[in-house]
Amino acid sequence: MTTRSDTYDRFADSANEYDVELTRTAVESLPETITSVTTMPAVGAPLPWEACSLPDAVTIDPTPAQLNAAVTGVTAASLAIADYGSLVLEATPGGAEPASLFVDEHVVVLREQDIVPDMATAFEWFGDRFRETRGSAIIATGPSATADMGALVKGAHGPKAVHVVVVR
Repeated sequence: MTTRSDTYDRFADSANEYDVELTRTAVESLPETITSVTTMPAVGAPLPWEACSLPDAVTIDPTPAQLNAAVTGVTAASLAIADYGSLVLEATPGGAEPASLFVDEHVVVLREQDIVPDMATAFEWFGDRFRETRGSAIIATGPSATADMGALVKGAHGPKAVHVVVVR
């Protein structure tokens, strides 16, 4: 039987293959942990969980100028897929897409309970989640990268670096 700890370890190993750093923290330490892994200036979208909040230094609902100046974006992931080290980033009314795509560094906040072992489990979650709401999400695996022009280039279509803060 697979335990939550086994699933976390598989996710951490898979994410590490894509140079994604992970930090585990308790919910009460979350703002300080986010601050410790964030390069300022930073923008973000509100976290969707009642007990979790961003540090005051992260600008919520940024202006275009603040978004352009930001080095780091901080957003939540709704789900993670352990086998692939992938994160599910939902479109939100709070503006998660610009904060996750238009910055050099993306800090992703993820609850450990939202790590599923495989894609089959993720697809079950997608069906339950989006059948009624017609919402949308992307599955992101590691920093943005492309080799369209020859050599691998990181950050071509999104962040150059990803750091996941996992809330126990």
